[in-house]
Amino acid sequence: MTRDQATPTTRQLPTRKDAIVFRAKSALLQAKRLATNAGSGRVRRHAVGVELNGQPVLARSVTPLWTETDPAERFLVAGKIHNLRLAVRELNGVEISGGEIFSFWKQVGRAGRMRGYVRGRELREGCIVPNVGGGLCQLSNALYDAALAAGFEIVERHAHSQVIPGSLAEKGRDATVFWNYVDLRFKSDRPFRIDAVLDSENLVVSFQGQKPAAKTLHKISRSIVHTDGPNSCATCGMDDCHRVVDAREHLDFGRTAYLLDEFSPEFDEYIKADRTEADELMIPLDGRRFRKANYAWSTNGFSNVRQSVFVTAKRSYRSRKLAAQGAARQRNLLRMYEELAASYAKRLRFDVLHVVVQQNLLPYLWRAGHLGGRTFDVLMTALPMEMLQHELDRARTLHPESPTLGDFRADPELIRAETEALKNANKIVTPHTAIAEKFPGRAVLLDWKMPTANMSKTIQSDRRPVVVFPAATVGRKGCYELREAIRGLDVKLTLLGPVIETKDFWDGFDVESGEADWIEGADLVVLPAFVEHRPRRLLAAAAKGVPVIASMACGVSNIEGIELIAAGDTYALREKMVKVLGSVENHHAHRSKNILVPASN
Repeated sequence: MTRDQATPTTRQLPTRKDAIVFRAKSALLQAKRLATNAGSGRVRRHAVGVELNGQPVLARSVTPLWTETDPAERFLVAGKIHNLRLAVRELNGVEISGGEIFSFWKQVGRAGRMRGYVRGRELREGCIVPNVGGGLCQLSNALYDAALAAGFEIVERHAHSQVIPGSLAEKGRDATVFWNYVDLRFKSDRPFRIDAVLDSENLVVSFQGQKPAAKTLHKISRSIVHTDGPNSCATCGMDDCHRVVDAREHLDFGRTAYLLDEFSPEFDEYIKADRTEADELMIPLDGRRFRKANYAWSTNGFSNVRQSVFVTAKRSYRSRKLAAQGAARQRNLLRMYEELAASYAKRLRFDVLHVVVQQNLLPYLWRAGHLGGRTFDVLMTALPMEMLQHELDRARTLHPESPTLGDFRADPELIRAETEALKNANKIVTPHTAIAEKFPGRAVLLDWKMPTANMSKTIQSDRRPVVVFPAATVGRKGCYELREAIRGLDVKLTLLGPVIETKDFWDGFDVESGEADWIEGADLVVLPAFVEHRPRRLLAAAAKGVPVIASMACGVSNIEGIELIAAGDTYALREKMVKVLGSVENHHAHRSKNILVPASN
């Protein structure tokens, strides 16, 4: 019977007996399909590949995720989206050889609780019912839609018996699936690749490859059982039905999860003002309880606080065995970020609709699909990797002799994942002015948390001015620019980090290592960095009233008392140093007004 010939039918209230009979029939059909599959050997699971990546796009299907506006339906839609999030991981990037059959269930596998699937929307017998794994028909619909557009041969396809307004079923481009005997299968005589992802609003399925040979496609007629709109077990109000869902169970549905790593006082204040009592917090360790300042997040006011103690201990152990600088350390950091992100992802409940994530975890969560179907904000602690590496490359062209400016570059695939994720983020939250400028219209600029400081400062009148370099001696912190700027100036240089560039880097200069009370003896703090994401020492100096000269890359352009220069501009740096040190000299009454005479050799 065609759709035009369909007539309305009377929907019967489903009973428990009907459910038992349905399950019995399903079990028999599933057993039959298992035996058929084992005997035929025609279908197999396909592996992820890279050979066809970048080939022409043959077809693309884009369908919305949030298709219901009734609040009582949101938990079922969120369950569907969660199930899609799991299923597309089995599809994204797989490559199928020419002539081989793609089977939906062979590729996706059974959608059971043991694999993380939850109750979602499933269309059954004219009703939208909650069922574990429900909602995967949106994925099979999209695959069928794209397969038709690509001109693939449809080996097996089953139409829905119910047409939902606005769905692909209205266009006859739907394919229902039910483990494992109601399958979707298709093939092409040319190799092709499947890309399947969820963004915050849509499911996107596309095929890459070469167009198959032209062939005649046969139209499959549809037999419609129900022509009236489907009832939903969440809203139909038939309390005597065994499938009915108590809407009161989901009145507070929907929450935000905060996925954090190292502590930031600015982000801590932001989260305390932003969170609600329904929200969840995920942190490496309860730093306040275990007296670990680097994880001292505020934990009060959340519905749940989860820790990743094992991953944190593992990271600490590995870090102690590595040098403070170098490619090995950077690779280890990225590896541990990935492990921490994975540990958080396992605990993300399906009803987490919004995520606030610290930047270092972002690319891993995005690449694995955990942010699909969710909105998210990013707590930015650093420049995006693409921009960061551009700055390092620029610094390296100025100082090709540097052994540190080219010692590490991130994997291009990781950079691509971060770039894509940042494009899809709702908000970029940061106190760093240089980072905020990169995201006009989306950046939320926080105030830096200024340290409390006694404004009085003891000045010794019988010494040369002390210039403090508040970083390790590495190229990205502007050590080459500072060395050139102080050449010939009668100053003492205090270093607050190890000399990593070369052992003789500061030969010929009056240099000392800084003590814990370095700020008491500082006349000027200078950081002409190409990259600086944690300008805490600059903030401490400014709060104390010590003059500061910093590059705009330090992200403190909104702090009073800090003079700014462009990174790499040695001339501007020296000019400002001469000016500031000249002002410092006026406070040293015993010295000559011109303290900036060349030092004697």
